[in-house]
Parts: sequence; structure tokens; C-alpha cells
Amino acid sequence: MQAEAIMTAPVIGIEPTTSIADAAGLMLSKKISGLPVIRNDGTLVGIISEGDFLRRGELGTQRKRSRWLEFLVSPGRAADEYVHANGRRVEEVMSDEVVTVSGNASLAEVVELMARHHVKRIPVVDGGKVVGIITRSDLVRALLRIFPVSGAPTVSDEKIRQNIAAELAAQKWAGTETINVTVDKGVAELSGAIFDERERQAAVVAAENVAGVKAVKDNLFCVGPLSVILVS
Repeated sequence: MQAEAIMTAPVIGIEPTTSIADAAGLMLSKKISGLPVIRNDGTLVGIISEGDFLRRGELGTQRKRSRWLEFLVSPGRAADEYVHANGRRVEEVMSDEVVTVSGNASLAEVVELMARHHVKRIPVVDGGKVVGIITRSDLVRALLRIFPVSGAPTVSDEKIRQNIAAELAAQKWAGTETINVTVDKGVAELSGAIFDERERQAAVVAAENVAGVKAVKDNLFCVGPLSVILVS
């Protein structure tokens, strides 16, 4: 799936010269935590989020350091922090280093960028112009659309059993020779040995995700290192 398939469009943006008060009011009224900053021609110049309002002079939350630490801070950095804590326009407090993707970026790329840069939203850009935006909520909605719906076509018990076995066989953690699978009226039963308790939940999840499974019975037992020694 590509970014353009799940992005929100058109985008609610804000101009660089907009006041901080108007930006905060727009976020609250639209129930969003961040806004792309866009010029009149549609060019993306930055992004502003709730995090940009945390260190504010009006709230008394501007960054404060001990006297000796303040001595080590360069004048340039001190000036930058002052602007961020006291600026009145969006362009004065926004982040101008924005992570973006194109419409044909994969969702795997989008998630990787969110995780690497610790961001919650990524504008989708085409030719320097903002055409959409992807937030974590968009990813959750995409996930919801993929989940099977009730009333799906019936799958035979044997087909379900085969699909569960195939899923387990594809996993590095699964000892397929020690996990047995039976299915009765859509209820999958897992039995046999596992060698790490974490494999239990993984096996149950693998079965739950197979189409046609109504429930999973966990009858697996864990064989720890001590058990192996005693048996041998």
C-alpha cells in the first residue's frame, strides 16, 4: 500500500505569518496536534505542533539552567531559545526541518521515517507542494480497513489447519514439529511443546490471524532448559 492511498487530503495548513494564538486555536478547534506551514503558493516551509508550545515565556515553562550551565550555552543557541519561547508568529517557532514523503512511498517507508525521526505526522509532497498528510491515526484507520469483517466467506476446518501450519512453518521462532494444530468448527487448538514462553503468545497470534479462525485454544506446554536436562 502506498502513502497516497491513506493520506488525508486536502490538508489543513497554516501560513508562516499566522499568529501563535490563531495556530493554537485552529489546532484545538480541529482536534489535531500539528499543522504543516504552507505559503500561499502551496510550498511547504515547516511544521508546527503542540510540542512547539511547551517552552513558552507566558507559561513560565521556558528553558532554565543553572548559572554555570548557562555560561556554557552559546549566544546563538540562547537567542534561538529566546525566539522559540517568545515568538508571536508561526514562522518564529515552527520546525523548518520537515520529514516528507512522495505519494508513491510505501507505508513501510512512512512508518520507518516516523520511528527514526520521532514524528507523528509526515506531509506528502509532490513538486514541493503539499498534497496530503499522513498521521498515526491514518495508519490506524488503514489497519482497521484490513481487519476481516464479520460475515466473511466460510473456510473449511482443514483449510484453516493448513494455513495455520503454513504460517507457523514460515516463522523462525516456531518449532513446527512440536506444535500440533487441530481445527473444529473454526476453533483452532494448539498443542505440543514450546521452548520459550514468548513463543506461546506468538503461536496464538499466528493462529488468530488466519482467515476463518473463530477462537484459539492454547494447550501448549513449555519445556524449559531444566526439563530438557531431566528428560535426557
